[in-house]
Amino acid sequence: MTHLVHSHIELRQMIASVAGPGRGGTAIFLGTVRCGPDDGPVEAIEYSAYDEMANSEFDSILNEALEQWPEARSVVVHRLGRIPTGEASMAVVVAAPHRGEAFAASRFVIEETKKRVPIWKKEVFQDGTTDWKSNEDTAQGDAWASRSP
Repeated sequence: MTHLVHSHIELRQMIASVAGPGRGGTAIFLGTVRCGPDDGPVEAIEYSAYDEMANSEFDSILNEALEQWPEARSVVVHRLGRIPTGEASMAVVVAAPHRGEAFAASRFVIEETKKRVPIWKKEVFQDGTTDWKSNEDTAQGDAWASRSP
């Protein structure tokens, strides 16, 4: 299966691919190109990948998620090419019997993707300049991730 697309991400298809009568919790994550105060005036991000290796690594990550959460089903799609701010570049959908499993498996897929999948991003700024970012630059996670209930 290819996890890489060059067009808009189709969430409806992703949800349908993991849904099932015993899966009552569905977690949906969208990674969206942003232009925030810490990012500078980002106009778009250009994503590229080593397709064969990226798809293989996505398959490995999804298989590992299945080993950890055997009743959950997960799917991940990453968009390639130039993606303007406000549009989704990555989507993860996980359906599981309960929400906790869905959230945990989703987070696992997201974090492992950032660490392991050979996808590169070049930020394109409003003034026409660009800046390459590595996965390490973007794998820091969000502030909520370090908080515990």
